[in-house]
Amino acid sequence: MGKVIFVLVDALGLDVATRHFGFLEHMTEAGKAAKYRLVGQLPSLSRPMYETLLTGLPVWRHGIADNGVCRRSRERSLFALTREAGLVNACAGYGWLLELYGDRPLPFDVNRDRFCLEGSGDIMHGIFYLSDDYPDSHLYADGDFLRRQYHPDFLMIHAMGVDNMGHRFGSASREYAAQAGISCAQIACRWEEWQREGYQLVVTGDHGMDALGLHEGNEPIQREVPLYILSDQVECGDFSAGVPATTLDVAPLLCSLLNIAPGEDMKKESPIRTVYHLKS
Repeated sequence: MGKVIFVLVDALGLDVATRHFGFLEHMTEAGKAAKYRLVGQLPSLSRPMYETLLTGLPVWRHGIADNGVCRRSRERSLFALTREAGLVNACAGYGWLLELYGDRPLPFDVNRDRFCLEGSGDIMHGIFYLSDDYPDSHLYADGDFLRRQYHPDFLMIHAMGVDNMGHRFGSASREYAAQAGISCAQIACRWEEWQREGYQLVVTGDHGMDALGLHEGNEPIQREVPLYILSDQVECGDFSAGVPATTLDVAPLLCSLLNIAPGEDMKKESPIRTVYHLKS
């Protein structure tokens, strides 16, 4: 089985990543990573895209059509698939992820649900937050605690700092760009240890952000996000100028890197081996 750390940087647009994700751009330039351009599904909102990224299904299919849809996922997510395969999973992220894939009462209550270290839902071990300004430094530390404590095969780390600054100041702001650099630095500081522990790394965004600090629509700046893959299972290089992949392709990619079978519905949505130059 493979091991994967999946970093979802909320509102990480393609342009800001290209300009300010220096470490991952360096790894791509050095032939140590693969970079792709993803076109997100619509609407370009967080909760619908969490479900799409983790199930490989479009919004019309999974039904999480707005941030206000607060219910359990009805689909087989990466958390469900890894649990079914006998793997260990963990998540450090926003409380909406626990609402989708946990077993705590809805809605998320930060006083009750922040620490869900022995969950019986699809998320097996988790630490969650609900403040958009929760520091990325703390969030990555939460993820590393879960890694050291539970040695998960699949670890998701979901950072909201870039989204928070984008909403407050817009995508053309110094604050939005600086926060992207901060999030990338958190990855850079940890990559050698993650690699020594046998992890592959996948980093992407759920949506972008426009100059007004908004997203949910059909502009490229709201939909296009980067995808970085650090794995010996993929060919390295910058493929972002080619035909873009979509956020539907991320879940089957993660299944392939984990060496587990994707869900049947997931397989129907993505020609995964063609899209990502996976090695045989």
